[in-house]
Amino acid sequence: MEKRALGLSGIKVSPLCLGGNVFGWTADENMSFALLDAFLAAGFEFVDTADGYSNWAPGHEGGESETVIGKWMKARGTRARVIIATKLGMWKRTAGLKAANIISACEGSLKRLQTDYIDLYQAHRDDPDTPQDETLNAFAKLVKAGKVRAIGASNFGATRLASALNIARDAGFPRYQTLQPLYNLIDREFERELQPLCVEEEVGVFPYYTLAAGFLTGKYRSKKDTEGRARGARVETYLNDKNLALLDRVETVAGAHNATMAEVAIAWLRDRPSIVAPLASATNLDQLQSLIRGAQLKLTGEDMAALG
Repeated sequence: MEKRALGLSGIKVSPLCLGGNVFGWTADENMSFALLDAFLAAGFEFVDTADGYSNWAPGHEGGESETVIGKWMKARGTRARVIIATKLGMWKRTAGLKAANIISACEGSLKRLQTDYIDLYQAHRDDPDTPQDETLNAFAKLVKAGKVRAIGASNFGATRLASALNIARDAGFPRYQTLQPLYNLIDREFERELQPLCVEEEVGVFPYYTLAAGFLTGKYRSKKDTEGRARGARVETYLNDKNLALLDRVETVAGAHNATMAEVAIAWLRDRPSIVAPLASATNLDQLQSLIRGAQLKLTGEDMAALG
């Protein structure tokens, strides 16, 4: 399987990243283990999580996802076979990107993951109140200590990402090798400024909301379809004539390949400029197999043109 570079880090991954936001939440520990087992067995190795997952759920405080992944790696002896990406800075316990917080948050993640290093450690969101050189210097200390192999950014705008890259270059700090933005067939803001920057700077991108909160699966065609759904409110924002027409085109391409609409959406994203791996989560094995098929589906030039 083709491996793709995480920026200039020297780390290479397969073209699909498994989202760990569901581990210990909508996928219990047993299902999470089964998903991770199947993902690895299929030849993939890139898993993304964050320290705060799944603090938004009733009865959850955060840390559940990292804890499940740590238990799985210990039980299966798989640490050397997987690329683990995690994030800090959004959870109320580790909010912001001040140096002391980064160092402390990393120790917490290492403990929950039951490992002595993190492959890709990401700033979960920008922190305009903290000087970027302070943040990058803290990450540099973690890299020097061998606790982090590479660093990345999530939810950064183009101006701030460019600034961070320049500061790292000038000061000799490790730079953000990856970006994790919102990007899919519908949400295209990434293409305006961030995509050209990432291409020019060789920053590897693995976007979230690959399926637009499920809208690109085709199962939401009206407001009634969103009722009682966990992401129903977000999906409702996609319900307009333009996006419904896009769904029709996705469905047509899917039919030509005997694929699902979700698989087409993943394949489209995988082949966009700067993209290393679409990021998506699954709560059962059937969903996971569909994600894998999407990562392996080959679309034609005509397909890509039809999708826009």
